[in-house]
Amino acid sequence: MGCAGSPTTPTPRLGQAVHSGLARAQGAASSFRRGGDGQRAKPLVQGHAVGSPPNSMLRILLSAQTSPARLTGLLLIPPLQPCCLGPSKWGDRPLGGGPPAGPVQGLQRLLEQARNPGELLRWLSQNPTKVRAHHYPVALRRLGQLLVSQPRPPPVEQATLQELSQLIVRNCPSFDVHTIHVCLHLAVLLGFPSDGPLLCALEQERRSRLPPKPPSPQHPAFQGEQRLEAALSCPRFLRYPRQHLITRLAEARPEELTPHVMVLLAQHLARHRLREPPLLEAIAHFLVVQEAQLSSKVVQKLVLPFGRLNYLPVEQQFMPCLERILAREAGVAPLATVNILMSLCQLQHLPLRALQFVFSPSFINHISGTPHSLIVRRYLSLLDTAVELELPGYRGPRLPRRQQVPIFPQPLITDRARCKYSHKDIVSEGLRQLLGEEKYRQDLTVPPGYCTDFLLCVSSSGAVLPVRTQDPFLPYPPRSCPQGQAASNPTTPDPAQRVVLILQERWHFCRGGRVLLGSRALRERHLGLMGYQLLPLPFEELESQRGLPQLKSYLRQKLQALGLRWGPEGG
Repeated sequence: MGCAGSPTTPTPRLGQAVHSGLARAQGAASSFRRGGDGQRAKPLVQGHAVGSPPNSMLRILLSAQTSPARLTGLLLIPPLQPCCLGPSKWGDRPLGGGPPAGPVQGLQRLLEQARNPGELLRWLSQNPTKVRAHHYPVALRRLGQLLVSQPRPPPVEQATLQELSQLIVRNCPSFDVHTIHVCLHLAVLLGFPSDGPLLCALEQERRSRLPPKPPSPQHPAFQGEQRLEAALSCPRFLRYPRQHLITRLAEARPEELTPHVMVLLAQHLARHRLREPPLLEAIAHFLVVQEAQLSSKVVQKLVLPFGRLNYLPVEQQFMPCLERILAREAGVAPLATVNILMSLCQLQHLPLRALQFVFSPSFINHISGTPHSLIVRRYLSLLDTAVELELPGYRGPRLPRRQQVPIFPQPLITDRARCKYSHKDIVSEGLRQLLGEEKYRQDLTVPPGYCTDFLLCVSSSGAVLPVRTQDPFLPYPPRSCPQGQAASNPTTPDPAQRVVLILQERWHFCRGGRVLLGSRALRERHLGLMGYQLLPLPFEELESQRGLPQLKSYLRQKLQALGLRWGPEGG
């Protein structure tokens, strides 16, 4: 643009250039409007018009949208209807042309109503805290209106144009791309010289916002990794699984990926319940090989799919590696430490040293009062339950009772999100018609905090009892043995049994298989260890029932297979 030795002040005849540029702009607009019959007319832009703009500026002008309202707005001719730009571009004036509200909108109104260029400059220079990027195009547009809309335009002082130019030059680095392009349009049409500081600064900013040049050719494997990272980060890929891509990736060598891409892959497997053994084994091998370079915050993401997908890798060093990482970084990231232990708990592996650390008073005091203290206490409560039920030989510290909270006091998020696809309502209606409302409880949370789908109280003879006449909860810890011995004998001396009907919906399993997700398997395992008798209702059987009569017959067969009786003969 010839900006190498640009002057710091506008040319002496800038005011005349502005008037001349506006006259040519008005002529161009009238030439455009002569393209009648709804056909798009070609704008008449000569090679040296409007202050001899550079070729790049001509391309900008020629590429402008040529609808009448937009072009006349760019050419500083008042459009036929009030111009109301939405917040996505200007962020000030509300859609519909409502009155401005607030100091920023008030300044825009003052600029649009300025009576002369001096007043226009005064509003900009005296309100620095209220001026936003989009106010400068408004000022340039109003300047053009003042110069063409009156029979005798007001005189324009060189100092005024110079100060306005300097204001835009100082603030254009904060402009977005749209504002820079609009200011370039308006400055060219106003006749600012192509080698002046204003157009040089705007053109430089425009060039700096261009997308970077493509990088030099790289190794094919590195390019493939970049494509994989882009695919795994794509919003559509995050929402919908691409199992064919994952399957093909499993045939490659994913252990050669970077930690970031490996984390994206692990998160995708966990999010979409994709239980792909080759990929999971590759993640396990990657974790073992990169043990020294991985922090616990990265490890928690890599180990997530193993617990969620209920998959124990065959990699022999997987568990010892995680135990070493926990011993090394347990005190660095408390939430990451507990997340890793949660994944291991779902795999029925509880390292004693790590448990003693997270149950220590120092760790509990450290997490108290932190933003994630509630979720950590919930996970610690679940770990304490796992110790109670699954580790009869544990003699280390435990979570104090005052720190314990219900584990899952309500249905899980996935169940609430997919409630319209669940069979819970129709099963509840079938039980109501079959047993009566007083003989079952729905969504009851039993100690230490597991939410049950349906719970029945059954006498020793098999009769289904009214729930209101019985305590629906089994004691926790179980009474059958001393504390810490629940895993050896989960029975209870209470003569009344508790039967829990468990809905096994399609999304409770790994995709395309019959393996329960880790959290579901953990709940069923713990409910069984506490003494509840479980009656699973798989989704395949529920989906095969056609209507409520068939469902009632199905439930009757399931309950009678357990030896349960109800109605007049059952009491």
